[in-house]
Amino acid sequence: MLDHLRRLQGGGRKLVAVAGPPASGKSTFAALLCDTLTREGMQAQTVPMDGFHLDNRLLDARGLRARKGAPETFDMQGFVALVQRLKQGGDVVYPVFDRKGDLAVAGAGIVTSGCEFAIVEGNYLLFDEPHWAALAPLWDFSIWIETPLPVIQERCIARWRKYGYTPETARSRAEGNDLVNARRIIGAQLRADMTLAHDFAFGRSA
Repeated sequence: MLDHLRRLQGGGRKLVAVAGPPASGKSTFAALLCDTLTREGMQAQTVPMDGFHLDNRLLDARGLRARKGAPETFDMQGFVALVQRLKQGGDVVYPVFDRKGDLAVAGAGIVTSGCEFAIVEGNYLLFDEPHWAALAPLWDFSIWIETPLPVIQERCIARWRKYGYTPETARSRAEGNDLVNARRIIGAQLRADMTLAHDFAFGRSA
């Protein structure tokens, strides 16, 4: 993979998609890849998709709060516009999601003009449903993290427990929303340039 990314250098900023279902390890892998590219002398930054969650007030008005994280609970058009801007180069400001506050913070992140590789991570980057599928042609390289549903369930429950939810509520949130989204994502997955197992060992997979 690193050899391929080296060959992509030059001719403007390159976009690398890291996609997969909830709790598959996207953020972890994107950070590892960014660190590795930086050590190799390439300028790289990570860009999470989560900053495009719709605000809870909009979700409440649409009856979607319980489905937060589903495709229809994101500002999809805004996110596609961000990816298109990233492709063009230059400084690009983007929103960041505050998990503790459960809200998006506008203008909290920036990809600087010198960034050669923007590593974008999110659930719906390789998602074959209307409008989302428009993202696929924008990626210069795409990575899918393959994760079994039992692993997703276990990790999502652990994530909700970390945020203070009881075991029962954490399980209910994982099974009632996270796993529903995971099945939808897996069922509409577009082909990636590379597929990694959820327990990836970066040194071997790179």
